[in-house]
Amino acid sequence: MEVLMSVVIGLLFTIGTYLLLTRTLLRIILGTSLLSHGAHLLLITMAGLKTGAPPILNEGVTEYVDPLPQALILTSIVISFGVTSFFLVLAYRAYKELGTDDMDRLRGNDHE
Repeated sequence: MEVLMSVVIGLLFTIGTYLLLTRTLLRIILGTSLLSHGAHLLLITMAGLKTGAPPILNEGVTEYVDPLPQALILTSIVISFGVTSFFLVLAYRAYKELGTDDMDRLRGNDHE
């Protein structure tokens, strides 16, 4: 299962990096979102994938999953949602003000 997750993580990082290097602002935002999802999967995979074990300690339970990586990833998901929301509002405002989402035009480098 870890090998499959590693391939998925690699694909998310590859696609996210490709989208970050494009000229369109919306693709850059989607690239940062994919990179954060890849980081979430990387953290949960490095913590160890265990199935069928509860993440809490009870009487008589001998095997359990460590809840710390799950809590860190949940916190990271909330933070990445806030950052993505901020990026989308910022991109919308830039599009309304300047009429474009092309990064070269936003910088003032018109090569057309």
